Amino acid sequence: MSLTAYHAGLAAEHCVADKYTRCGLDIVAERFKSSMGEIDLIARHNDKLYFIEVKKSKTFDRAANALGARQMKRIQNASLCYLQKMGLPLETKMRFDVALVDAQGFIKVIPNAIH
Repeated sequence: MSLTAYHAGLAAEHCVADKYTRCGLDIVAERFKSSMGEIDLIARHNDKLYFIEVKKSKTFDRAANALGARQMKRIQNASLCYLQKMGLPLETKMRFDVALVDAQGFIKVIPNAIH
């Protein structure tokens, strides 16, 4: 990954975090890393956690196509590591979103995109 792409990804994550914050959620972690994988953003609203994968590309379609089944599984596994690290029960309410960011910086959130 080039340095430009890395910084573009960071900027996309910050924009998505701002969007969730404006909707009343608290960002509780950014780029959470575990032995099972990484989660771009983790947000909380009341008693529910939101695990958010951010994908940036020229178009929403290209961004969506960049998320494969293996990566979705890693995100789910990393979420379990987060619960364990925070001492939260497995029964914690969770949602897995994908936030797509296009070349113009527009954001499209797909709620419950990962099951």
